[in-house]
Amino acid sequence: MDLNKDAENKEQEREQIMQLGSDVTEGKAGKIYTLTIIGQVEGHQILPDNCKTTKYEHVLPLLAGIEESDDIDGLLLLLNTVGGDIEAGLAIAEMIAGMKKPTVSLVLGGGHSIGIPLAVCTKHSFITPTASMTVHPVRMTGLVVGAPQTFRYFERIQEQIADFVTTNSRVDREKFLELMMRTGELATDVGTIVYGKEAVRLGLIDELGGLSDALECLHRMIRESE
Repeated sequence: MDLNKDAENKEQEREQIMQLGSDVTEGKAGKIYTLTIIGQVEGHQILPDNCKTTKYEHVLPLLAGIEESDDIDGLLLLLNTVGGDIEAGLAIAEMIAGMKKPTVSLVLGGGHSIGIPLAVCTKHSFITPTASMTVHPVRMTGLVVGAPQTFRYFERIQEQIADFVTTNSRVDREKFLELMMRTGELATDVGTIVYGKEAVRLGLIDELGGLSDALECLHRMIRESE
């Protein structure tokens, strides 16, 4: 009977990893929930099947369950994302920022666009030396009404993003806005690409490091919260 139950649990874990890119591991400090944010953050519109996506409607209830569960002691957030839907990305970031449990993020490969609020929403953040982050103004697809109100709307969204990033990191607000609006660095766009060491120097990310550093930090935070 126990063997059947173990087999069922392992099968459920495999399905969870395949569908959500998440896993629960138990270590010396307790149980850690690992959640990945990959590809594009999908919002209200369904992206094509050939795109790797993170679906916010899956992530939001998952985060609520992690915060409420007595079995989970901390959250490790792994990021390799090109960005995506602004509202969906900010919704996930706000959920994580509002959690009381220890949370640590690690940027691997890329944490671009709306991936920046997701990278800084945890209580401590790491980035690998080769990872990059693209800071750029808000973009919109589809029909856009060319009116002053539309541009003001864009401005307000950018202000919200800047407020969230500067509140949850050490980066200076004026510097962040300057990076967002910089010209001459991207061939076909406005903005800036920053890599690991520079992201830490600017205060966007707390530390340069890898998986073992992120886990060690999370273990320490869990022990201190007991």
